[in-house]
Amino acid sequence: MSDDLPSVTVKLWRADAVVLFDWLASIDLNTVPVSHPAQKQALADLATALEWDTDVMASTEDEVAAAQEAVARDMGW
Repeated sequence: MSDDLPSVTVKLWRADAVVLFDWLASIDLNTVPVSHPAQKQALADLATALEWDTDVMASTEDEVAAAQEAVARDMGW
């Protein structure tokens, strides 16, 4: 992402960020159903932002499992 383009800040619970990054790092974006190529690029950009802007990339398997459990708790659906 270029610094001269408008941007937004999204505040996430760290567990959500860990779960999202783990999922994005483990999938093949070419297999994710999209209706426009920009959606795939936005997911790739999100993965990059999570990698560079937080410490989620360094999460251990145990931390990922704990984050998944925490996020899934009381989902209600």
